[in-house]
Amino acid sequence: MTSCESYKGKIYEVKGSNININENQHSRNDIENFVAPFRNHINKDLDSILAYNPVDQDKSKGKWQSNIGNLLAETTLALGDKVFEMREHKSIDFCILNHGGIRSVIPKGNVTTRTAYEVMPFENSLIVAELKGSQIREIADYLLENRKPHPLAGITIYISEDEKSVDKILIRNKPLEDQKTYYVATSDYLANGGDNMTFFTESPKKYDLDYKLRNLLIDYFKSVDTLPNLTDKKIIIE
Repeated sequence: MTSCESYKGKIYEVKGSNININENQHSRNDIENFVAPFRNHINKDLDSILAYNPVDQDKSKGKWQSNIGNLLAETTLALGDKVFEMREHKSIDFCILNHGGIRSVIPKGNVTTRTAYEVMPFENSLIVAELKGSQIREIADYLLENRKPHPLAGITIYISEDEKSVDKILIRNKPLEDQKTYYVATSDYLANGGDNMTFFTESPKKYDLDYKLRNLLIDYFKSVDTLPNLTDKKIIIE
């Protein structure tokens, strides 16, 4: 008697190999013609002018701050705060991003969507982390020891003349309170302890705002005519 059960095949072996895509691989006209409309459409979107930048914004210029770092942090704080207030009815106190996360300069001239992709090629999302004031002191100590111009906004750190100790911390121009809960805007990478910012792993609660930092930057470019050159100091030597 023959069974009516359908035949189920089994995979006994899978083979793979690397194909090096380089100038020796000739393009195929039929594939090129198929892809061209999509490529042209994407390039048109990426190269559309959104704003104007009057000076080079460069993370390599500046010991404790850079103009591009200030721009990214202030933009993240301002736009992120609107979302946080709407969703959680709370306000973000300050923002910290990482110096290494800035992957390109914003050169003087027209600013496009492609600019945002070059500055922030990663898919990082905006996270707001709860931290006590005492944990904010760990952030200040990290910045002093790390000695990189990490993007900051909403926080001012006064350090000693020999640059070895933190003298005073202001949050939104008010003295830091150790027992107060602060809401800190950052990326999901740092919120998970990236760049050795382990103080974020001690946060009792984190809010994912479902807002990619790159999209936030594009939204900001669309909202202004000319980018500001922000050179104010967030770490001040007394």
